[in-house]
Amino acid sequence: MEDLDFSAKPTPRPEAAARAAAQVAAQSPFYKPAVALAFFRTAGTMEEKPGGKPIFCENEKTGGLFSKSARMYLLLEGEIGLMIRNTFFGVVKPGDVFGELAVIAGLPRSATAMAKIKCRVLSLDEKQFHAALEKKPEFALMLMSSMVQRLRQSIEKLGTAHPAGAPAARSDILDRKTLAGLRNELVTQEPASFQAGKVIMNAGAVGAFMYVVLEGHVAISVGNSVVERVGPGGIFGEIALVDRSARAASATAEIDCRLLAINRNQFLDLVKIKPAFGASLLKSIAVRMQQLAQRLAQLQA
Repeated sequence: MEDLDFSAKPTPRPEAAARAAAQVAAQSPFYKPAVALAFFRTAGTMEEKPGGKPIFCENEKTGGLFSKSARMYLLLEGEIGLMIRNTFFGVVKPGDVFGELAVIAGLPRSATAMAKIKCRVLSLDEKQFHAALEKKPEFALMLMSSMVQRLRQSIEKLGTAHPAGAPAARSDILDRKTLAGLRNELVTQEPASFQAGKVIMNAGAVGAFMYVVLEGHVAISVGNSVVERVGPGGIFGEIALVDRSARAASATAEIDCRLLAINRNQFLDLVKIKPAFGASLLKSIAVRMQQLAQRLAQLQA
């Protein structure tokens, strides 16, 4: 890797562009470097990275007996180059967060991060991330906003294509403890019931609620294609609550469903007072980003 050239900026491959969207949190008007710095300072580890050496590598697994413990990073000094298949597609500048998806959702690295020059970073592993989130829960909302912007870009690309392959199936984003805590917080609120075939939300509509699936299965559609199926413990509809924009996708009950509806005020309160809820939402968005990137890659292969 020492002979890789960072000086040129070749046109990224279509799948690289989709994966690149998942790498750097700072490419968003919602991102505030000062908030990120305060967050990383609460539990982060200071590290120095020599120039010309990788910080992590594409396809590197982050978990398991023989895998490295995943870390996410805030760049303080220097410059990081990002590559897919040895092709350079972007840089990380001081103040940027990168590598977060591996910690948030345990996903394999989708790119290589190479220190172009000597760098100083603050890093967090999963345990440190959750400890920092307990102290600075507002970081979750900021990071969500950045990730949602990138997710919408992938959804827009997918909407102009013709998805192939079976839709991704997701459930249990909320573990039992988090789900029980959520039900306790909203104990006076009755779950909403939807019969099979009932439309729950439409793309382009104003998003008033997000939903937690308690029973049943919900089909998420972009255009005329089902791209995802959400089962018990899964969540959907959160994108519109994060950035207060129109729905990015439609949702239909595939079988009779019971859903816990959460409005935006409740959503904001829960993120602030329930760090585990914020972490679960981040994981949900991260997994969806990866799934859409993979579908786009298949379409463009």
